[in-house]
Amino acid sequence: MVLIISKKTEPVKSKTLKKNKVNIITLGCSKNLVDSEVLSGQLAANDIPVVHESSKKDHNIVVVNTCGFIDKAKEESINTILEQLELKERGKLDKVYVTGCLSERYRGDLAKEINDVDAWFGTMELPLILKELQADYKAELLGERMLATPKHYAYLKISEGCNRTCSFCAIPLMRGGHVSKTIEEVVNEAKGLVKMGVKEIMLIAQELTYYGLDIYKKRALADLLKHLSDVPGLHWIRLHYAYPSKFPMEVLDVMRERENICNYLDMPLQHVTDRMLKAMKRQMDKQEMTDLLDAVRDRLPGICLRTTLIAGFPGETRDDVEELKAFLEQQRFDRVGVFTYSHEENTSAHDLEDNVPAEEKEARAQEIMELQQEISYEKNQERIGQTLKVLVDKKESGRYLGRTEFDSVDVDNEVIINTDRPLKPGEFVHVKIEKAYDFDLEGSLVTVS
Repeated sequence: MVLIISKKTEPVKSKTLKKNKVNIITLGCSKNLVDSEVLSGQLAANDIPVVHESSKKDHNIVVVNTCGFIDKAKEESINTILEQLELKERGKLDKVYVTGCLSERYRGDLAKEINDVDAWFGTMELPLILKELQADYKAELLGERMLATPKHYAYLKISEGCNRTCSFCAIPLMRGGHVSKTIEEVVNEAKGLVKMGVKEIMLIAQELTYYGLDIYKKRALADLLKHLSDVPGLHWIRLHYAYPSKFPMEVLDVMRERENICNYLDMPLQHVTDRMLKAMKRQMDKQEMTDLLDAVRDRLPGICLRTTLIAGFPGETRDDVEELKAFLEQQRFDRVGVFTYSHEENTSAHDLEDNVPAEEKEARAQEIMELQQEISYEKNQERIGQTLKVLVDKKESGRYLGRTEFDSVDVDNEVIINTDRPLKPGEFVHVKIEKAYDFDLEGSLVTVS
């Protein structure tokens, strides 16, 4: 953990004597966003005004929900904390609180280095945060939250923590072991989201396919999907973070049978060479990975496969990179994201020599993404002339932007919709694709669903 030098400040007068208003700033992944939404819902139920990442500056309390996943995320979290403390020093804020993964993992060190934060909280300390904010934890609100996303889509966390032992990953240190919600809890939360206007839910967890092992003594993701797909008004269900080892194939059968489950699967592979997979402790080899991908495509022809990869893991050679690129050429994933390796304390990979220079890590990541850019462009060209169902997300710079079932929020392609007709976010439309770019499509409105 890099030491941070923070100057001490003298106590300042309160910004205001008016009722407290809390602004929550969320960093990191969608799982953090859900935690912030739950906190917002609890505060609102206590009649405490709350906003998410507000730019109006009419709040007097800030809660920074931090990420501690990799070095860049840690740096962003620390910089955000320091920015809010500067506002506090100038009398613009009364209180600054910090929660989330970085705080869970490093709060002892951080509290010594940054002594102006009013209180530090871990990832599972919601009642303590509420007590500090003079709010009561309301257990009856379990599953309810105030959405920070547009109201037509939401993330739905089905479990917390992770039991995997991937050598590069510090998430179990910050989130603990795997704990599943019950099917009833998840379904009730989904019903509540639909009542709020949500049409698409994105299932998230540290590891989706482990769902149910702790409470049902079996992998129960397929059962959960059956119940969720029966929720009236739920148009799209999307699967994120499905670990490839021991993937429950019955999930694919449910996806094929249920129309409202998107033909989309996010399956992080991280690497493909046997030596890298073994060093990463991914519990499978390249051939098993290839067989799994073949089986997925055989059961679900036309499925959109998304994966994420790590560049620059300790010991990675040019041969590993070339084999990875050849694998991408062969598999032609629809969507790919790449992280550069981050050397994390208390992970088993931290015992290895971090021997790929930062510049080389970045160069390898760029090299991989340039290849994927070509693949994405070629696959998008195949969409020209097709009419696709699109969920309208927003209007930006005078143009409507939406997504197909093959695209998740923020990380995947968008569809530019050409029309003179007014559209509303959350509407489903049909668009005839006329142009294709590296990572986006463009077409004309045909019909509104």
